[in-house]
Amino acid sequence: MKPLVCLLLAGLAQIGWGATSDGRPLLLRHPTMNRTHIVFSFANDLWSVSRDGGEAVRLTTGVGMETDPVFSPDGSLIAFTGEYDGNVDVFVIPASGGTPKRLTFHPAADRAVGWTPDGKQVIFCSGRTSYSNFNRLFTVPAEGGFETQLPLDRAVEGSYSPDGTKIAYVPTDQWQRAWKRYRGGQTKPIWIATLSDSSIVKIPRNNSNDFNPMWVGDTIYFLSDRNGPVSLFAYDSKSKQVTEVIKNDGLDFKAAAAGPDGIVYEQFGSLNIYDLKTRKEHPVNVRISGDLSEIRPHFRKIAPNEIRGAGISPTGARALFAAHGEIFTVPAEKGDIRNLTNTVAVNERDPAWSPDGKRIAYFSDASSGEYDLELREQGGLGEPQRISLPNPPTFPYSPRWSPDSGKIAYTDKRLNVWYVGLEKRTPVRIDSDTYAGPVSLNPSWSPDSKWIAYTKKLKSHLHAVFVYSLEQGKTFQLTDGMSDAQHAAFDKDGKHLYFTASTDTALSTGWLDMSSMQRPVTRSVYVAVLAKDLPSPLAPESDEEKPVAQEEKKPDEKAKKDVVTRIDLENIGQRILALPIPARNYISMSAGKSGVLFLVEAPAVMPMGFSPEGPQWTLHMFDLKTRKTDKIRENIAGFVLSANGEKMLYRQGQQYFIAAAAKQPPTPPPPGESGGPLKLETMEAYVDPVAEWKHMYHQVWRDERDFFYDPGLHGVNRQAMEKKYERYLDNITSRDDLNYLFEEMLGEMTVGHMFVGGGDKPEIKKVKGGLLGADYTVENGRYRFARVYNGENWNPRLKAPLTQPGVNVVAGEYLLAVQGREVRPPENLFSFFEETAGKSIVIRAGPDPNGANSREVTVVPVESETALRNLAWIEDNRRKVDQMTGGRVAYVYLPDTGGGGYTNFNRYFFSQAGKEAVIIDERFNGGGSIADYIIDYLRRPLMARFTMREGEDITTPIEGIFGPKVMITNEMAGSGGDAMPWLFRKSGIGPLVGMRTWGGLVGHYTSPGDLIDGGNVGVPNLAFYNLEGAWDVENHGVSPDFEVEMNPKLVREGHDPQLEKAVEVVLDRLKKNPVNYGQRPSYPDYQKKNGTH
Repeated sequence: MKPLVCLLLAGLAQIGWGATSDGRPLLLRHPTMNRTHIVFSFANDLWSVSRDGGEAVRLTTGVGMETDPVFSPDGSLIAFTGEYDGNVDVFVIPASGGTPKRLTFHPAADRAVGWTPDGKQVIFCSGRTSYSNFNRLFTVPAEGGFETQLPLDRAVEGSYSPDGTKIAYVPTDQWQRAWKRYRGGQTKPIWIATLSDSSIVKIPRNNSNDFNPMWVGDTIYFLSDRNGPVSLFAYDSKSKQVTEVIKNDGLDFKAAAAGPDGIVYEQFGSLNIYDLKTRKEHPVNVRISGDLSEIRPHFRKIAPNEIRGAGISPTGARALFAAHGEIFTVPAEKGDIRNLTNTVAVNERDPAWSPDGKRIAYFSDASSGEYDLELREQGGLGEPQRISLPNPPTFPYSPRWSPDSGKIAYTDKRLNVWYVGLEKRTPVRIDSDTYAGPVSLNPSWSPDSKWIAYTKKLKSHLHAVFVYSLEQGKTFQLTDGMSDAQHAAFDKDGKHLYFTASTDTALSTGWLDMSSMQRPVTRSVYVAVLAKDLPSPLAPESDEEKPVAQEEKKPDEKAKKDVVTRIDLENIGQRILALPIPARNYISMSAGKSGVLFLVEAPAVMPMGFSPEGPQWTLHMFDLKTRKTDKIRENIAGFVLSANGEKMLYRQGQQYFIAAAAKQPPTPPPPGESGGPLKLETMEAYVDPVAEWKHMYHQVWRDERDFFYDPGLHGVNRQAMEKKYERYLDNITSRDDLNYLFEEMLGEMTVGHMFVGGGDKPEIKKVKGGLLGADYTVENGRYRFARVYNGENWNPRLKAPLTQPGVNVVAGEYLLAVQGREVRPPENLFSFFEETAGKSIVIRAGPDPNGANSREVTVVPVESETALRNLAWIEDNRRKVDQMTGGRVAYVYLPDTGGGGYTNFNRYFFSQAGKEAVIIDERFNGGGSIADYIIDYLRRPLMARFTMREGEDITTPIEGIFGPKVMITNEMAGSGGDAMPWLFRKSGIGPLVGMRTWGGLVGHYTSPGDLIDGGNVGVPNLAFYNLEGAWDVENHGVSPDFEVEMNPKLVREGHDPQLEKAVEVVLDRLKKNPVNYGQRPSYPDYQKKNGTH
């Protein structure tokens, strides 16, 4: 029997649904149960309903999220996770409702998990004390007070034994909670820990996902996918046997909670109770009515950072923007913002203004649910013209108007470049690129609209300039491929074609490889003289006296002939000239008026990360007549030139400007003046959330069809699966529920990197709690500093508040007051630091709890301590390895295979060059690029040595560690952190120690990014396979040569079992295979050889 579900929305959202007639269920989540009621999360609030079902009562109404409800053992209180103050914390309320009492104040996310058996403490999960991306379990008094960490190294969920001496818990976090049939390194075990010594017993399993433990008497109930879809199982703590409690052939069980005489569980889309006495389950019929504000249609202001596409009108009178699925035009100075499309639940994107100013082209899925090319009158009046794109459909990009406004070029996801004439309205394919990747074909029109230039990747991964003749229907290659040629653009005179080229791109073209990082790149600018009878635009110049002559009549503008572009291909390589423009890292180029170029310069070495305000690029202008280059604007993040070449739209930070395409004053004018920031405050869109959610649901499936690396979607029948989960759409009442649906349905594709998040959610004011970078204990009625974390106070990202000059707080001292307020338990320590992150405050600290010899110091709390704790962990490990090996072995930690890993490797590996061996620690590696750079340096052999008159002999290569190498890895290393140990082993560098990695080597290099409200859904489109012709690593991970778990008993005793095993292995290898540094021979005596002595 299907549960009866009826949803009534009160107030301004009067909508009703019934679930008996059409079977459309509600997503009622995270249920918990006492003797009389079930409490669950719905629409980001908590609701209560009788165990017999019926009308649910709303218990909370906060703007943010309220979820994870857990009844106290006596059923009188509910602990839950709430977001009332812009931070995720633990709260309690009476079972019947009431004012929530806040229990935690730490700025890290704290999530309610359960209760201690006596009902005095709430268990919660948090990463507050972790040194990387994992969580631990804590308890906090239900009456309020200081939190206590359980003696477990890592833990996510837990349930106490009835006597409180043991806990059944899940030690492993999981990055993708709905990855169905997942069997990589992050599969979840359940361990039973004795809290007195942290020794463990494991619930038997065979690499299944076991979670949600519930300890009832002698039985631990839990959820598991060991027999297929997630269902309910039981472990008898006496017999040590596991049995399946409920056979499930349907959708996964998502959450469960034990209560008096039963277990309430969420099967995706329904609530059910399993009766512990009768051993039978039955559904719970729930009715809900309420004012659900997230589904109410409303006008929504568009923030500048939500703009996804930008353009400019032909004369620069207005800017053109795409945001929230709508197309807007914004006046340069006077007038109002216009929403040209005014559509609800339709995605319009990539707008472009025709050169004649009459029309705007963009892609829209309004008609068929597939993208068409639409043309709309520039004022927004009337219906758009629609041009269908070729079948099978795919994702199109960036329409480019021809100068005569009669044709449009564009590219698509399948690496094609097209053009379409607006009279025939039939797209013509021009060419296809060689490789996918982050750089597009970038088509550009000739001034007579008869040629299209574009840059295509060659087998070498370098680009060459190609031109396509519309009249001949043929493509021709113009550059020889011996340099990386990009940014082709025709001059307005039709006689010249400009492009940039580089001969030092080298490894930077390997965009997936770490070896492409920090490579200096410069580009020079070139001009191709298109017709063989044209003179050089760079002919030698000479000042000569000219005789006085009668003033020549200027030709009549009407008498000017139309520009005709003629390209003579024969010997064109000899007509390519270098322009007198300094070589820089130009990342885009636009041709303005005849002989004028605009070039955007990025740093020669691209920074590892951008500032919060975006890129900081420099705009230059070159004039062929004067042969001079001028810098016209710095610190820009985007640039578009008007069709007439006289105006430009550019972005600085989150502001947009329309200004003359010429050298600008040092600072832009104020808003409202010519050249000042555009007024975007009134840009808004009408939003119907329910309609948008339905659109995005189908859009997600369309994106998977177009972007997923396997056209067969891993065997998923797309249409059938789309229909299967569509029944949940009508009753979704929050954006968070939509993401929940996306996770569940896309989990059917069984693939990594299918991350889901974001979207248009209620805005919550963030209260920034501050931290001092310390651990604390409660002693003598005070909070005492147990450890003070050092930082790198010269590094803005690693400032330690308590070790700054003049502060000097040390472990063992007491925190006595904050901003003049006495600090004493049981008042929560972190409550004193709300809204202090990044601000100067005064604390009082001293060696005595009574305040004697105390002092006041000014500190600046930080918002997160994770970086400080990570640094301490790294340095502790490095010192430990140094001590255990007598200084012979180096230790290098790699947090990722992106900028952090690159930086750490360069810093820690080369600073320890000269040691005999090295341990590479990639635990908790978050991935990024493919770490070929690291692998290449690790496998460099010692080739020879050089000696000099003074000093020690040097090696060739000079910088290296030439002895044994061992890598430590664990289940929290993935993506690039999967690939690195695989490459380490494949290269024969050394063994792996630790645990099997995540198993996610179907990654992504791009995404459509086209969900209307800015949400994101993974489209894994980059899959790894080995040279034996097999898909590798994905959904399995990389297994270690020496499997070593982080046994919580050993960790509690101060050990790091994985690090210690790595030291053991590397020393054994060093003993068996010491480094051969060679023996310096005796100096040669050539006189003796010649017999002259």
